[in-house]
Amino acid sequence: MKIGLLTSGGDCPGLNAVIRSAVLHGIKSYGDTFLGFRHGWAGVLADDAVSLVRADVKGLAREGGTILGSSRTNPFDGPNGGADAVAEVLERRQVDALVAIGGEGTLAGAKRLADAGLPVIGVPKTIDNDLRGTDYTFGFDTAVSIATDAMDRLRTTGESHRRCMVAEVMGRNVGWIALHSGLAAGAHAVLIPEQPVSMDQLCAWVTEVHERGRSPLVVVAEGFVPEGTETAPALATAADGRPRGVGEVITAAIEERTGIETRNTSLGHVQRGGNPTGFDRVLATRFGMAAVDLVRDRQWGRMVSIQGTEIVRVDLTAALDGLKTVPAERWAEARALFGR
Repeated sequence: MKIGLLTSGGDCPGLNAVIRSAVLHGIKSYGDTFLGFRHGWAGVLADDAVSLVRADVKGLAREGGTILGSSRTNPFDGPNGGADAVAEVLERRQVDALVAIGGEGTLAGAKRLADAGLPVIGVPKTIDNDLRGTDYTFGFDTAVSIATDAMDRLRTTGESHRRCMVAEVMGRNVGWIALHSGLAAGAHAVLIPEQPVSMDQLCAWVTEVHERGRSPLVVVAEGFVPEGTETAPALATAADGRPRGVGEVITAAIEERTGIETRNTSLGHVQRGGNPTGFDRVLATRFGMAAVDLVRDRQWGRMVSIQGTEIVRVDLTAALDGLKTVPAERWAEARALFGR
């Protein structure tokens, strides 16, 4: 079979590991050939593709980013989009199956194409870990590790000056990165979109820690909404809808209300760059191999997933039924340690 691969949406550590394992497994186990579409769905619509052979993927598992490039183009965008246009490209290139590696938007496009009768499957990807249908997505562990390391460094400089340190992490709609990195770094407060917290409560936690002679560490997800407000208190909003500057707003409020010198650090895209962790390399590698097996079984409209420790197959609709948010009990578990 001739299999097409594409990576779409925000870049993510582990994408190259998926490409590598899919190509190697397909060639060695089934005698498949591979074609990589450049820049996600944009490459499919523009018929911009490159052949992928073993030499092209050598050593890729440890490298961040994606050799195929990415974009946020939807396959149904514009006058040249749609199922018929995609089908024409696949037929012209003699592609028997298309593997779409991406997040919610990418997989939604893949689902529509599969429903239209095209041979498309999915591989779930996002550093936010907010996709349903899978326990974890590759890239999440790397983002948490990067954020945790940064917070460890912030704590040492904070302790030197008895400052309160605020770390803003990604998480427009869900707080998985904030929760996990905050717990790992021993944060004194973690603020996530799913759980409103009043500024009075936050300042009480900060003051409690500072009065014990410690430097408070506050972790805030970019989409956090304080109690009593309806939107994130950001300084601005990015073109893609992401709030910007919530860390600065929180920092100013803490300093004004408590008198404690406070500094903010926004980790931004640092969280999604660089090489993947060992966990993400393994997960991405298993996903890539399982995706090829899924293609061989012609189970179009499905995606690979991890449940527990097992790689399973689920319908793409499982990933598109809303976002996987942080359960209240998980945040309550962490809250028991805030201000301590």
